[in-house]
Amino acid sequence: MKGVLFDLDGVITDTAQLHFKAWSAVAKNDLDISLPANFENDLKGISRTDSINRILDFAGKADQFSSAEIETMLDKKNTYYLKEMDKLDNNDIFPGITNLLDQLKQAGILLSIASASKNAPAVLTKIGLIDKFDAIADPSKVAHGKPAPDIFIEAARKINLDPHECIGLEDAAAGVQSIKSANAIAVGIGNSSVLSKADKVVPSTDYLSLSLLENVYNSVK
Repeated sequence: MKGVLFDLDGVITDTAQLHFKAWSAVAKNDLDISLPANFENDLKGISRTDSINRILDFAGKADQFSSAEIETMLDKKNTYYLKEMDKLDNNDIFPGITNLLDQLKQAGILLSIASASKNAPAVLTKIGLIDKFDAIADPSKVAHGKPAPDIFIEAARKINLDPHECIGLEDAAAGVQSIKSANAIAVGIGNSSVLSKADKVVPSTDYLSLSLLENVYNSVK
């Protein structure tokens, strides 16, 4: 194992909830609908374009808006999200993550972010982890979002590694599929039935460690 590729939302900090609050505001204000709480799972790990399309389908309003109108909704969503994100600090880092990053750095493992969020650098800065990472893949530079492999391939490329030399960490089924399609090893964080395609699933970030990741990598390879 030479590299670890991290999703951000739901792996390092709970920005997934902030995204859902922002999407819910767009749905209420622009589409006059309320998103049910469990709809958050439908939006996990996918691009903002795929997210708005799923919301429009849910509202029964697919194909009713021009591309310019949709772009306006996406801009509004980002504005809502940035207001929520501004409240983040290092207390919002998930348990065990800072220790894991320190262990990996001390072992000489390269660290890269593979997030669908274009706000990843700002989030990492807000929570004080920006300097822990060697690279951040830019989701605007890849052709396809998760579950396609593009973002994890790009995250590995940014640290000059092949994906098969890396482990990817994800909390969403779409993200796990993305990791596997990139030919990296997938460790899921959360519900084992939802993340069943992962090579290893742990219930929370508390369980992550250098030794666990090394054991998973060596057992699969």
